[in-house]
Amino acid sequence: MTESEGTPVRFFRERFGMGESQLEAVLGTALERRVDYADLFFEYSTEDSVSLEESLVKQGSRHVQQGAGVRVQSGERQGYAHADEITIERLQLAATAARAISEGSGAGSVSVGASGRVRDLYPVATPPTDVPIPEKVDLLNEIDRYARTIDPRVQQVMASVVTQHRHIMIAGSDGTFVSDSQPLVRLNVQVIAADASGQRREIGYEGSGGRFELARLTDPAHWKPQVDEAVRVALLNLEAVPCPAGTMDIVLGPGWPGILLHEAIGHGLEGDFNRKKTSAFADRLGDQVAAPGVTVVDDGTLEARRGSLNVDDEGTPTQRTVLIEDGRLVGYMQDRMNARLMGMEATGNGRRQDYAHLPMPRMTNTFMLAGQEDPGDILRSVQRGIYAVSFGGGQVDITSGKFVFSASEAYRIEDGQIGAPLKGATLIGNGPDALLRVSRIGNDLALDRGVGTCGKDGQGVPVGVGLPTLRIDGLTVGGTDT
Repeated sequence: MTESEGTPVRFFRERFGMGESQLEAVLGTALERRVDYADLFFEYSTEDSVSLEESLVKQGSRHVQQGAGVRVQSGERQGYAHADEITIERLQLAATAARAISEGSGAGSVSVGASGRVRDLYPVATPPTDVPIPEKVDLLNEIDRYARTIDPRVQQVMASVVTQHRHIMIAGSDGTFVSDSQPLVRLNVQVIAADASGQRREIGYEGSGGRFELARLTDPAHWKPQVDEAVRVALLNLEAVPCPAGTMDIVLGPGWPGILLHEAIGHGLEGDFNRKKTSAFADRLGDQVAAPGVTVVDDGTLEARRGSLNVDDEGTPTQRTVLIEDGRLVGYMQDRMNARLMGMEATGNGRRQDYAHLPMPRMTNTFMLAGQEDPGDILRSVQRGIYAVSFGGGQVDITSGKFVFSASEAYRIEDGQIGAPLKGATLIGNGPDALLRVSRIGNDLALDRGVGTCGKDGQGVPVGVGLPTLRIDGLTVGGTDT
């Protein structure tokens, strides 16, 4: 079956009258004068959310978004105009405006060809937004009841279910013509626990999600362990002691601590920052930028993962891109424009928040590959340090690579043993420098549970992160123990 017979293309043709001839007409308007390239991006998405607090479902929402954008490129200039009304008249006006912004010395041509879907990383029988709201409400009520039975110190339970189903279609003047239907689900659980006196209260959070059937989240075998984990973290934080400050050896746990890699390293490997030479990794291809054994990849082809896509928002198939191999910088993440200007290949990393935004190089699922060492041996190798299991917020400066991250779950390491839980642990460092300080890599690579959202230039997109247990020597720790 060709893509033109498939659901997404048929959806836009039947709902908005956007067939091949209409697409060619709009592209023809965009290319009437001298430009290099033009494309059209269509989106129709539905999203609903239901949230519970104080044992009551207090909020629910349903959001429908539709629109289309026209992009025209000439050299380094891009013109973009969009409309929330998908009609030929509106798109012709958008094409004229985008062309006027970017008109240059190129010579474009129009060709919208046939296309075929090469894979489906997230097949679903029932779109998650089609699941009746009462089923989602029932799930939240079950979570609330279960969490309160685990421990009497649980004082408050907050939970939410968010589902999305996104149809996109892209047509380009180079013959690109692809579409995709993208499901996305997420379950959030947060609990507040109080000590016996009621004076100290702490929060525990655990989330999960991905591009799969909502039925996976509603299965008690999935959500009960998630609730258990949120309660465990809240109760653990009741016992946490102030974190000491100083220079220490750090052990990062597997999975979600990969957010440090994403922020401190990943953004610096996106093509636009390197083309503009504002990244700490600019002009360093082939250089040793990390310790031997460190290999970092961005992989948008992992089945059902939150950061995965069949195609990016420019119609390029996603792929597995090796960024750092055995410590050496070997690649960047690229969208089409930055790849063209840098003389490289697009890597399927052109992403946008929605039709109202231009695409730019963005991560998908970014993680470090596993090493050979036993995680227990890595912990036992540290005499005095911090074991960081999970992180909350963080900041990074792309140009310098400097970062600051707050650990939401961390422990003291003393004489190779895990000690007391800590509160207020903050890791401070420089991304490129931290990579060179990696001394031991575990064999336990894990990806996060499907909750990551990456922000860049005001746009948020779903992403995944991952990491094996990792030792980093001599990192600065900011603490609250004075």
